[in-house]
Amino acid sequence: MNRLFVAYKPSGMSSNAFLSKLKKKYKNKKAGFSGTLDPFAKGVLLIAFGQYTKLFRFLNKNPKVYKATLWFGVHSLSLDNQNIKEITHTHTFDKEKLEQIKNELLEKITYTPPAYCAKKIDGIRSYELAKKGYEVNLKPCVMEVFYTKILHYNHPFLTIEIAVSEGSYIRSYCELFARKLGINATLSSLERLSEGKFFYENEKSLNPLAFLNIKKNTIKCPQKLYNGQRIFLNDLEIQEEGSYILEEKDFFSIISIQNNQVQYYLNKVLKC
Repeated sequence: MNRLFVAYKPSGMSSNAFLSKLKKKYKNKKAGFSGTLDPFAKGVLLIAFGQYTKLFRFLNKNPKVYKATLWFGVHSLSLDNQNIKEITHTHTFDKEKLEQIKNELLEKITYTPPAYCAKKIDGIRSYELAKKGYEVNLKPCVMEVFYTKILHYNHPFLTIEIAVSEGSYIRSYCELFARKLGINATLSSLERLSEGKFFYENEKSLNPLAFLNIKKNTIKCPQKLYNGQRIFLNDLEIQEEGSYILEEKDFFSIISIQNNQVQYYLNKVLKC
């Protein structure tokens, strides 16, 4: 079964465990998700079944919008509501100061991912090394912050809405925000509200063609698609390098043009 939909992961469960529940619910063995959510986080998780699992790379998932609550004065090894080592009382901050820092942390900012993350070091997940007490040295990364809104401030909790580029760590944003205040802070809660144009709508089936971030091309002899035959450059209307979608009545194919050669990435994906 080919299917694309948005699910809502509850907190306290890993993304993989949540996917297993969905596979049982829909009785589907081939399934995947895009954009891992930490176990403590909740919210939007993009799910695909069947051949649609290969479409993630072509879907526009920017920006990712989150609702996050920062807990001032708390030192956590994982920068979330787990692994808390110390809670310190801090004074109340002026909202003008909070707005100033929010405005400073816009556009492209450099950060170091938290040790408790899924990035790999010599083939091992960083969080696995961190849990065992090993020192983890991750390379600096760049996230783009499109906007941030302060929703509520009730000391020591600051709740914000933030839109960021794919692959960003809100836990690291929290750490940068706290440094500018001269304190420790962690996330007490995190909810992903959307990924690009993907919102939670009770697991409604979506038409992937409405979300694919690639150009359409036209093949002069559609019968080649129906038969799965090799496609040559002269068969296509657009012959520039890149990825393209070829759409027919009941199915679509995705091809790649490189070095004047045409290759199938996906052939005859049935529309559902």
